[in-house]
Amino acid sequence: MGVATVLAFAASVALAGCSREEQSAAPQVRPVRTIVAESRAGGQGVSLTGHIEAKNEASYAFRIGGRIVDRPVNVGDSVAPGQVLARLDPQNEQNALRSAQAAVNAAQSQVSLTRNAYDRQRQLLERGFTPRSQYEQAEQAYKAAQSALDDASAQLKIAQDRLDFTELKADAAGTVTARRAEPGEVVQAGQPIVQVARQDGRDAVFDVPAQLLRTLPADPEVTVTLTDAPAVRAVGHVREVAPQADPVTRTFAVRVGIVDPSPAMRLGSTVTGTVATDSGPVIEIPATALTRVNNAPAVWLVDPASETVALHTIEVLRFTPSSVVVYEGLKPGDIVVTAGVQALHPGQKVRLLGGGQ
Repeated sequence: MGVATVLAFAASVALAGCSREEQSAAPQVRPVRTIVAESRAGGQGVSLTGHIEAKNEASYAFRIGGRIVDRPVNVGDSVAPGQVLARLDPQNEQNALRSAQAAVNAAQSQVSLTRNAYDRQRQLLERGFTPRSQYEQAEQAYKAAQSALDDASAQLKIAQDRLDFTELKADAAGTVTARRAEPGEVVQAGQPIVQVARQDGRDAVFDVPAQLLRTLPADPEVTVTLTDAPAVRAVGHVREVAPQADPVTRTFAVRVGIVDPSPAMRLGSTVTGTVATDSGPVIEIPATALTRVNNAPAVWLVDPASETVALHTIEVLRFTPSSVVVYEGLKPGDIVVTAGVQALHPGQKVRLLGGGQ
């Protein structure tokens, strides 16, 4: 092979390499689906999904420590006022009660002896047959014995109360929702044993975004329906709004007190709450368009002049299973990417495929 042939071959290889570099350096145009943002009135019924909880829920605990020997109730059981929820081993308390009773008996005997001595000294003093000093000593002995009896009686009452405290009883009708300890465990005073949802009311609990809270009227009437049985419905009013947002979802727990709830609205049932709002104009986009940047919701917008995309943060009013209602961050006419958002980067050129889903 001649020198000219080698030089020609090397030149062709160099040209091919340059061609490949130019081809790889060419910007990639990614096809995307989009929609054009349209504004609509936001003062429509807003629906959120929540669940049923007891209006009042109590955690029952023993007032004294000990070993659990029985817990006759389980999760889901209905309890009545005065029903035993759990028992502690009563042996120590029974022994303390017997000791206290014996102390009372001894104190009563001492009171009887000192009272008789006091009565004799009083009668002798009235006749002048005893000095006043002996009468006063008998009087003081009787008073001391009476005080000892009062103390022993108080200790007996304490011992009786501690024996009663070995039985944990319900103070209201309700349903057991959790058990925190099992028979055989040694528990401390105040340690939760059983959790009971009282039957004095039901709440529907919803996680509400801050933007929606700002648009709610002062005392909205909420229509609550069972999600799996929409015919079962009731009305309620906001009873409590959490003072602090959830650190993960950034939503506020809102408790709606249900007026005359249906028996079908059992604890834990999934419900839908609907309330009218006046949030002003809003824009609704498909849920597939939503992404995040710096832990904030965002969407990709297309610049029609340069055919490139850029990230824009938005403020979400509420979510639905298939869409997102935007409160701020979009304006009518914005071109929003609805499919392919995970494969984009700022400034990337795109090719529009048409309407989104």
